[in-house]
Amino acid sequence: MAENYDLIIIGGGPAGLAAGIYASRRKLKTLIVAKNIGGQAGYASQVENYPGYESIGGFELMQKFQKQAEKFGCGFKYEEVLEVKKEKDLFVSKTSGGEYKSLALILAFGMTPRNLDVSGEKEFLGKGVAYCATCDGPLFKNKIVAVVGGGNAALESILYLSKIAKKVYVVHRRGEFTGEAVLVDKIKNEKNVELVLDSVVTGIKGNKFVKSIGVENTKSKEKSEILLDGVFIEIGHVVNAEPIKKLVKLDENNAVIIDSDCQTNVPGCFGAGDVTNIKFKQIVISAGEGAKAALSAYKYLQRLQNKENPLFDWGKK
Repeated sequence: MAENYDLIIIGGGPAGLAAGIYASRRKLKTLIVAKNIGGQAGYASQVENYPGYESIGGFELMQKFQKQAEKFGCGFKYEEVLEVKKEKDLFVSKTSGGEYKSLALILAFGMTPRNLDVSGEKEFLGKGVAYCATCDGPLFKNKIVAVVGGGNAALESILYLSKIAKKVYVVHRRGEFTGEAVLVDKIKNEKNVELVLDSVVTGIKGNKFVKSIGVENTKSKEKSEILLDGVFIEIGHVVNAEPIKKLVKLDENNAVIIDSDCQTNVPGCFGAGDVTNIKFKQIVISAGEGAKAALSAYKYLQRLQNKENPLFDWGKK
């Protein structure tokens, strides 16, 4: 038999956890469903741009979010969401561990970085392998790094890192970049940037931390090794929209379309953080969006309560 909640939040990153804090403080019966806690933020070895902390580990910060949500009564289920649908006035979330029903829903499961799928990538995650130059770049001051990718995200990361690192290698599988020409021109003028074009990374090596990457030229098949301290993988992010593709409207990138109040096209269903079509993807922004989504959900549930809902006895707020 399905468990019933006022609000279910899908996602355990900064958006989902912040939503859990705000919803639980409003005495909503709230459940967060996520495969793990932290999301992308949890992989950041150090976060130096979250207000109130000069420097804190990403996972440590997310643990603080979780502890605060639990303090106010938020529940957690560590399960994979397989499908979400709306049946009459209820949202039904089917997961790898069961089925849960709620009057309101917040989609906050973020995005997933595209992986290189090479040896050493998973082993050295947070130990020299990173997916966010803004988050981890300052940790590589005066060190040697590589950026893998050729789109705008990669180009912006290269420019940012060129001001911090001693040297930046750029490994790109094509002979030219796919990002904006103005960014390419700027990169070519950076003296500490070396282009390694028509090449792919074949593996990442190290001991406790990254020490080198293997590179293969796609045309000549010549193999080489680059000694360095860090690798920033910037080949894009994807949204796994499969569980919700029949529920809400998505944009061309499968991001959840929301308005200024975090409302989707489906009444009672809200979106927050990187999974949505907001422009900037940062921890502090996701947390703020999560709080806003929770407050919007609370207002929605207050309106429902006035219509006498037989499933939940909330009492007076």
